[in-house]
Amino acid sequence: MVRDLQLRSATPEDLDWIHELRHRVYAQELGQHPPDPAGRLRDGLDGGNVYLVAARGTTRIGFVSLTPPWLGRFGLDKYLTRDELPALGGHDVFEVRILTVEPRWRSTSAAPLLMYAALRWIASRGGRRVVAMGRTEVLDLYRAVGLRPVGRTVRGGAVTFEVLTGEVPELARRARERYGSALERLRSVVDWRLDMPFAPRPDGCEHGGASFTAVGTDFRTLHRRHDIVMADVLDAWFPPAPGARAALAEDPAWTARTSPPSGAEGLSAEIAALRRLPAETLAVGAGSSDLIFRAFGRRLTPRSRVLLTDPCYGEYAHVTERVIGCRVDRFPLRREDGWRIDPERLAAAVDSGRYDLVVVVNPNNPTGRHAPASGLRALIEAAPDRTHWWIDEAYLGYVGLEESLAGLAATDPRVTVCTSLSKMYALSGLRAAYAVAEPATAAELRRWTPPWPVSLPAQLAAVAALRDPEYYRDRWLATHTLRRRLAADLAAAAPEVTVEESVANFLAITLPPGGPSAARLVTECRRQGVYLRDLSPLSPQYEGRTVRIAVRDTAENARIVAACRAALDALRPAPAALVAQPTGAGGTAR
Repeated sequence: MVRDLQLRSATPEDLDWIHELRHRVYAQELGQHPPDPAGRLRDGLDGGNVYLVAARGTTRIGFVSLTPPWLGRFGLDKYLTRDELPALGGHDVFEVRILTVEPRWRSTSAAPLLMYAALRWIASRGGRRVVAMGRTEVLDLYRAVGLRPVGRTVRGGAVTFEVLTGEVPELARRARERYGSALERLRSVVDWRLDMPFAPRPDGCEHGGASFTAVGTDFRTLHRRHDIVMADVLDAWFPPAPGARAALAEDPAWTARTSPPSGAEGLSAEIAALRRLPAETLAVGAGSSDLIFRAFGRRLTPRSRVLLTDPCYGEYAHVTERVIGCRVDRFPLRREDGWRIDPERLAAAVDSGRYDLVVVVNPNNPTGRHAPASGLRALIEAAPDRTHWWIDEAYLGYVGLEESLAGLAATDPRVTVCTSLSKMYALSGLRAAYAVAEPATAAELRRWTPPWPVSLPAQLAAVAALRDPEYYRDRWLATHTLRRRLAADLAAAAPEVTVEESVANFLAITLPPGGPSAARLVTECRRQGVYLRDLSPLSPQYEGRTVRIAVRDTAENARIVAACRAALDALRPAPAALVAQPTGAGGTAR
C-alpha cells in the first residue's frame, strides 16, 4: 500500500515526465517502439486523450491514459479495423491505454488504484463499455478487474497484447463485490483529487438532489434552505395552487393521523374526469419512480430487451440494467440534431421487432426537447405488435396537455403513459403520479399496488391542484419567461459557454472543450450555495462538459448567474499553468 497516494488529472507540467516514462518502458524496457534520441515517446492521440496520474508528494509514480469516444479514434485503430473489432463501435465506448508505473512502485497498490480511477472517470462521463490492450505477461491484472479477452491479439514491436473489453456496470459491480473492503481501506489513505467521488452511490443510480445534503438530511437544520439555491433538482419554483395549500393547512393533525382511501379512489376519479379517461385505465403511485419500479418489475425479466434514448432520465437505465438485468440498447440523440428524436431513425431501430420495451421521455429529461405527439403516435402505430412503449410525460404541462398520448394508451395495449404530478404541480415533496394503460394492463398494475400507495396529504393536495388548471397554466407560462431571461443572462455573463434552452423548467450550459469539466463547475458553484446538476454520468454525449440548471425565481436565478460567472473565473488556469506541450524531436508511437 502507498500511503498518501495522490490521484489526479495530469497537468501540462506532467506531460514531459509521461513522455519520458513511456520511452523508458515501451521503447527501452519492452521494445514495443524503437528508441528515440530525445528519450521521449509521444502519441498521435495525445491532444485528445486524458491522463490520470498517481503521485506521492512531488514524486510521480504512474499514469493511465483514457481515450473518450468523442475523440473519434482509438489507439486500437492502429492495429485493427472496426469490422475486425466491433467492440470499438458505439458512442459509449472508452479505451483504457498505457497503464504505466515507475519500476520501484510496481509491487504497490498504484496500478490497481489507477485502474479503479480510470473506471470511475469513465463512469462519471457516462461510459458503458471499455476496451483495452493488455500485455500478455500481466494479463491477470486486467482479468482480475473483470476485463475479458475478445479473441484478438495484436503485436507492437517485441510485445504481444490481448484485446480486452468489459461493461462498465459489470466492472463496477465486480469492484464492489471483490474489492470493496480493500477499496474502503485505501480510501482513507488516498488523496483523491479527481472530479468525481471516490465511490459511486450505493444504489448505483446518479440522482439529483445533492442540495438536500446541504440543507441536512437529518432535518435538524432546515433553516439552511433559505441560504442555498436548489437548482440541481427540477422541483417547481412556484408554490402549489392555493386550494392545495389550504387542503394541507385546514387540519394538519387530522391529516397526519388518518389513513387515506386505500386505493386513492377520489384521486383516480379526479384524474379520470379532468383528463377524460375511463377510471379503469388508471393506476396511481407515490411518484413516477414508484410506478416505474412496479410496472417494469412485473413486465420485464433479464431476458427482456429494452431500448432507451440516450440521454434519458437515469432511473430507466438503473431499473432495467441494474435492478432487473435486462439487455439494454441505446438510441443516441445527437447534439448536432438539436437532441431531437429522428422518427425515421427510431422507426428503423424498432422495426426489427427485437425490443420488448421502448422508453421515450417526452419532453425529454435532460435534453428538454419535445417530440410532437402526432409523429410519436404514427411511429408507435407502425411499430411491431410485440413492442411495448412507455411514454413518460412528467413535464408535458410545459408544452401543453393536449400533446398527451394518454388517449392512445387507454386503448392500445402496447402503450403506457406515465405522468408525474410532482414537478408540474409543485408537489414533489408529496409524491403523486399516475399511469394510463388499457384496462387489462392497468388492472394488472393495480393488482401489484399495495394499499394506501399515496398518502392522505398527497391525495388531498393533488385533488385540489387538479381542480385549479388556470393557476398552473399561468405558472407554466411564467416559467417560460423566467427560463428565457435566465438563458439570456447566462449567455451575457458567460459568453464562453453554450446555453441550450428547453421547453420545460430547466436549461443546460455546455463548457468549451479544454475548459473545466462540468463536475468542477458544479463543485465551485456549491461553494457559493448554488447547486446545479452535472449531466456527465447520464451520457457520454455530454463529453463531461454539460450542466443542467433548474429554473428558479428571479432572485435565485440572479444568484445562479453570478455563481456561474464567479466559478468560471475561479477555474480559469493561472498564467503559470499555461505551459505549451513540448515540441522537441521525441518519437511518435504508431
